[in-house]
Amino acid sequence: MTQTTKVRSIFISDVHLGTKFSKASQLLEFLRDYESENLYLVGDIIDGWAIKRKFVWEQSHSDVIQKILRKARKSTNVYFIAGNHDEFLRPFVPIILGDRLKIESEMEYIDLNNNKFLVTHGDFFDSITMTKKWLAVLGDYGYDLLLHLNGVVNFARKVFGYKKYWSLSKYAKDSIKSSISFISDYEAILAKHAKKNSYDGVICGHIHKAEIRDIDGIKYLNCGDWVESCTAIVETLDGQWKIINFLEK
Repeated sequence: MTQTTKVRSIFISDVHLGTKFSKASQLLEFLRDYESENLYLVGDIIDGWAIKRKFVWEQSHSDVIQKILRKARKSTNVYFIAGNHDEFLRPFVPIILGDRLKIESEMEYIDLNNNKFLVTHGDFFDSITMTKKWLAVLGDYGYDLLLHLNGVVNFARKVFGYKKYWSLSKYAKDSIKSSISFISDYEAILAKHAKKNSYDGVICGHIHKAEIRDIDGIKYLNCGDWVESCTAIVETLDGQWKIINFLEK
C-alpha cells in the first residue's frame, strides 16, 4: 500500500480535462498519494476550447472531478483559479460552493514564511492570448498536432530500440528561439507585476513549464502541466517549496 505524503498546499494547473492528451489517470494517482490542507487548481483544468472542437471525456476525467469534490467535502480547502481554456467560468466569479470550494480569477496565498504570493493562471500576462486570440487558438491547434506526432515519433523510436519516451512538443518548446523568448518575457512580466503590487512571489501556470526561481527578487513558481510533464508545486509542512515531477517518482 502506498504511503500518503502530507503537505500544506498543492498547486496544479493545465490538466486540460476534455482532451485526449490529459494525463487524468496519473493526476488521480497523484491526488490519492498526496494529502494537503489546501488544493489550488491554477487554471485550464477543463479545456473548454477543445470541447467546443470535439467532445472527449473519458471516465478518468470524471474520476478526477469526483476526487477533488470528495477532498473538498472532507477536509481540504479547494480553490479554482480560472484560466483561458476554462474562461467560461470567469463571468460568474466569485463562485462559492460550500465551505471549502471557491472559484476566482486570481487569489492571494501566504506561505509559512509569511511571504505573499499572487496566484493566477497567467494568461492575462500573455500578450498573444490577450490581444490576438485567433493566434492563440491557432497555436493550440499546432500544439495538439505536435502531441499527436509524439505518438508517431515514439512508436518509431521503439522500433529502433529506444525505450525512453521523448517529446517532440517539449523539445520544440524548449529549443525554438521564439518559444524561449516568449517564456522569458512571460516570466519577467509576471515578476514585474508582482513586484509592482507588493507581492513577494507569483504562482502560475499557462506555459506548461514547471519552474521555481527568483526573478529580480520575486519568487516565481510555475506549476507545469498534466498533459506532458505531470508536475505540481507544493509547500511542505515546514514551509519549503518543491516541484513534484510525478513521472519521476
